[in-house]
Amino acid sequence: MDRTQVAEAALRLLNETGLEQLSLRRIATELNVKAPALYWHFASKQALLDEMATVMTRELRDHAAPASGTASWDEWFAENLRLLRRTLLRYRDGAKVFSGTRLTTTEHAEGQERYLRMMTEAGFSVNAAARAFFTAFSYTVGFVIEEQAVQPLPDERAPGYDPDERAARMAAHPLAAQISAELFTDFDARFEEGLQAVIAGLRATVLAADAGE
Repeated sequence: MDRTQVAEAALRLLNETGLEQLSLRRIATELNVKAPALYWHFASKQALLDEMATVMTRELRDHAAPASGTASWDEWFAENLRLLRRTLLRYRDGAKVFSGTRLTTTEHAEGQERYLRMMTEAGFSVNAAARAFFTAFSYTVGFVIEEQAVQPLPDERAPGYDPDERAARMAAHPLAAQISAELFTDFDARFEEGLQAVIAGLRATVLAADAGE
């Protein structure tokens, strides 16, 4: 057994348990081994999350659009951030697992190198390209954390997020009541709107600042 096998088992369990209930003991049961065998690989739950995020990153790498060819940088951004969102949504609490983790290998460096080359060819400095990706990445992960609070999995809705019930509770504040459905529904359209706003902002600020140097 190796760290990757444990992380893959943890991801399989995640849709059943959620992040809070996921434990090395539960994973050991899934793998039919004793829990101490896993503690040898992972000294903490954070170490396990780091490995799970690394496995998820491999999924992203295998399906990512190439950072080259005829696509413009903004088209590449949009497609790959959509892919990131889809990957996170495959797992209950997927965005929480991915957020704040430290990847355990350097496998992602090759794709990062291609991305930085594409962005510098588009007019970004290498440091501006890094900031641009961090901004867009943070938007996507944060959006999915909020989305999964309402819909832990695509076919589920968490208690307390019914738009009509919220509107009734907020009746004394008519404008606040009016946005209930906007907050809790149609995540695909809302993600796309925010994504286009992020890309337009990067074009108008980060890229424009580099062009003015």
